[in-house]
Amino acid sequence: MPSTRQGPRERMAWLANEIERHNRLYYQEDAPEITDAEYDALFRELQALEAEHPKWARPDSPTRRVGALPAEGFAEVTHRVPMLSLDNAMDADEIRAFDERVRRALDAAEVEYVVEPKLDGAGVELIYEDGALAVGATRGDGRVGEDVSANLRVSPSIPLALSGRAPERVSVRGEVVLPRKAFERLNARRVARGLEPFANPRNTAAGALRMLHDIDKERLRALEFRAYALGEGVPKGVRTQAEVLEALAGWGFRVSPDRPVCRGIDAVIAAHESLLARRDAQPMETDGSVVKVNRLDLQVELGVVSRSPRWAIACKFPPAQATTTIEAIEVQVGRTGALTPVAKLAPVHVGGVTVTSASLHNQDEIDRKDIRVGDTVVVQRAGDVIPQIVEVKKARRPHGARPFHLPKHCPVCGAATVRLENEAVTRCPNLDCPAQLENNLLHLASRGALDIEGLGEKLVHQLVERGLLKKLSDVFALDAATLEGLERMGEKSAANLVAHLGRARHTTLARLLVALGIRHVGETVAELLADHFGDLDPLLHAKQEELEAVPGIGPTIAESVARFFADARNRAELARLRELGVRFEKRAPSARRGADGPLAGKTFVLTGTLADMTRDEAKRRIEERGGKVAGSVSKKTDYVVAGETPGSKLERARELGVEVLDQEGLLALLAGGEA
Repeated sequence: MPSTRQGPRERMAWLANEIERHNRLYYQEDAPEITDAEYDALFRELQALEAEHPKWARPDSPTRRVGALPAEGFAEVTHRVPMLSLDNAMDADEIRAFDERVRRALDAAEVEYVVEPKLDGAGVELIYEDGALAVGATRGDGRVGEDVSANLRVSPSIPLALSGRAPERVSVRGEVVLPRKAFERLNARRVARGLEPFANPRNTAAGALRMLHDIDKERLRALEFRAYALGEGVPKGVRTQAEVLEALAGWGFRVSPDRPVCRGIDAVIAAHESLLARRDAQPMETDGSVVKVNRLDLQVELGVVSRSPRWAIACKFPPAQATTTIEAIEVQVGRTGALTPVAKLAPVHVGGVTVTSASLHNQDEIDRKDIRVGDTVVVQRAGDVIPQIVEVKKARRPHGARPFHLPKHCPVCGAATVRLENEAVTRCPNLDCPAQLENNLLHLASRGALDIEGLGEKLVHQLVERGLLKKLSDVFALDAATLEGLERMGEKSAANLVAHLGRARHTTLARLLVALGIRHVGETVAELLADHFGDLDPLLHAKQEELEAVPGIGPTIAESVARFFADARNRAELARLRELGVRFEKRAPSARRGADGPLAGKTFVLTGTLADMTRDEAKRRIEERGGKVAGSVSKKTDYVVAGETPGSKLERARELGVEVLDQEGLLALLAGGEA
């Protein structure tokens, strides 16, 4: 957790970064650290703070994002009509509050709704042109998804051509799920072949869609697509959601048979409770119900807000529970260095899955619940995915059971563990810890860090597995001869990677700080530190108090940075990186730079791609002349610099009457002339 000394603005920034981190862990790394309920709590807090302080809301806030960014390796598909996410209602009171908002907006005494099961799978969009399937795409971030047409075509539940008459272009939205019986069959066959069983139906379905290599057609054939909406192509005469579902069924799609039309909110709650009572009898995993205003014209009238429609809500089911015993507590070191205590359980069936372990999250959670080896505990699948312990039956505790404490040294590399003040997580701070090395290398090579093209997940795994990379700095000791001996690495690929490594050696201080993977130091914080100190050496020796004095740096970030550079292993890695040729341009600290420059007091926003300079270079040159570069356009913005393919910032500038410069105009200002 962040420091309690944070104000609302700092808290909002921390929440946004933390939510994005959990999005990455969940969607891209398949390594969630928190439960759905904990994620929802963070998300709701950020929403509330943004509503209270809208001027501080980031334009790239996760509250404006729907799902996961498209993965590398798939072609991108732009959804012509965004695929929105739904707000959640956790109980009957919140369902009634939703109905009250709808009735107030429509000035109606009563509203008709459709209630459908909330299926636990992966959202997709199917585009049909002239009745034939043209493209199948994941939800992605709601606006841009991944083209997974080839994988979707394998599923027999997806019509390759529509039955009957349909509009020229039809966009069908729905959920790809894995039925319970199919999930059990797949796992039985995997176990028979000596493979690890899949964890749960939802992740198995989502993972199947994103297979790029070694396609598992058996798994794809087991998937089932359930249609629930139309993004484009509503037939003439169709006026309600119920009629949309009937049209989809007529075209050959499977739709949920449970879809009652309910007049008034009491009927909606009764339908939701009926689905909950029949939850375990459903052929596929469900984690709630979805309530939608039935009339399509009223949906249009209600509209959307940010990432969610005002006319629909997801009503979540409470998680299923069971009782078992803790046989042991093991400590795992995650890819980010977090030490996670895991309870090894006597196998128990919970919500359709056999559970043998549960995350205990951190030492505070263990202490709060007083969890010990030998305890009898109540287990639930939070959000129907991650098992967690919700209650300890202390009356059944065996004699002599002792409290559990996380180790003071990393169980993988032996480094002294660290727990920052006001943080719940204990971590291994060693950059070269084997448990973290692959993740740290991929982070170092990422676009926001040193941007080493060609250093991808499979190659990093191979290099680490063969012992060619034992620490972070080893990456800059690689040569063409070593690389050519690897699988799928010919002479040309090896030469290209060596060239990319050569370019990556010449970077900026901010990018180097990002590459080091320091806790709480992303691109924004790295820029603040680089701007304030100008060079690495003064930063290496900065005390926590000095770091806290940097504008925008709070006590939690300051403590994290100070502890990182105080670690002898990390300092040794930095020294070796320099020995291997990693260099960055030094600059005067911000306190001594640009105060009397020609652009002093002027605020700039950059958008698009400039022809002859990078954004980093443009930012540096503006700041050297006293200007300030901001991330979003406001009334206080003096200039927006627009290159090729500018984003929404250009539209915002025109709305506010902010002066727009091209590259030539910027260069004129930098030279001291007029734009």
